[in-house]
Amino acid sequence: MTKEPSYRDPGTDRRLPSGRQYAIASGGHEVILTEVGGALRTYQHDGRSLLDGYGPEAMCTGARGQSLIPWPNRIGSGSYTWEGRRLQLDLSEPDKGGAIHGLTRWRNWAVLHHTEDAISFAYTLHACQGWPWVLDCRLDYRIGEGGLRVRTTSVNRSLEPCPYGTGAHPYLSTGVGRRGSIDSALVQVPGHTFLPVDERGIPTGHEQVDGTAYDLRELQQLGGRHVDVAYTGLVRDGDGRARVKLLRPDHSGGVELWVDEAYPYLEIFTGDTLPEQERHRSGLGVEPMTCAPDAFNSGEGLTTLEPGQSHSAEWGIRPL
Repeated sequence: MTKEPSYRDPGTDRRLPSGRQYAIASGGHEVILTEVGGALRTYQHDGRSLLDGYGPEAMCTGARGQSLIPWPNRIGSGSYTWEGRRLQLDLSEPDKGGAIHGLTRWRNWAVLHHTEDAISFAYTLHACQGWPWVLDCRLDYRIGEGGLRVRTTSVNRSLEPCPYGTGAHPYLSTGVGRRGSIDSALVQVPGHTFLPVDERGIPTGHEQVDGTAYDLRELQQLGGRHVDVAYTGLVRDGDGRARVKLLRPDHSGGVELWVDEAYPYLEIFTGDTLPEQERHRSGLGVEPMTCAPDAFNSGEGLTTLEPGQSHSAEWGIRPL
């Protein structure tokens, strides 16, 4: 197993930006998780990177490998109405005047269990600006012959029902990891419908992918097309899973991300607007989402968690 730096360097007070580092491994699979966000930082199989992640000395950017709770993607203007109350979140995406990717991705998660091939994190999201509820959140990671499995579970510990959605934000990689490297890659996204967006990234409706640059239902070269939209109407295999594939041009290797039926939406992001120029199109963002972007306002796919009710969803990654 690759040796990773710990949370603190011996003899100093320096801490790593993403906190303590935790490794799980099985066979040729090696995964590094972080205390901050309970996040997925790297995944290698037989020395090949399956993710466009980040190093131990770096801060996570572009939400790489983070889990998104209690909503994925965006909430327009950071405001929404719930049971007659108008609630205002902090604007975590000020350039677009919105709130993005939930409230738990920068928090320190506690480890519940850690074995050679599995780890479980927990975090309690207490009431805060624009979120007057309490959630117990858990992330379970397990690595094995079939790749990585990730289960997200949340329980409403409040006295009132709350809105809820979850997602994740890994960037798939062909193992090259340089700017523009996904352009020549082969991509398959099993969505019949996409959600066009306005300048704030908020959906404006639904359109069929037929005849558009967003039609990636058949394995094909990505090329220079820019994608930053959610897909739905997902085609699922006999096991109930929908699968996104990213392969090298010569089919010599690749990676697959799958989602279970709790995830009806997949955001695909080619990374053209990332702040770091060198990371543009170096990985394909594939975001499993249990609800649509701006679901706290539209209600599309939104879950209502009753007091004491739990919600679980599972996704995973495997080498090809």
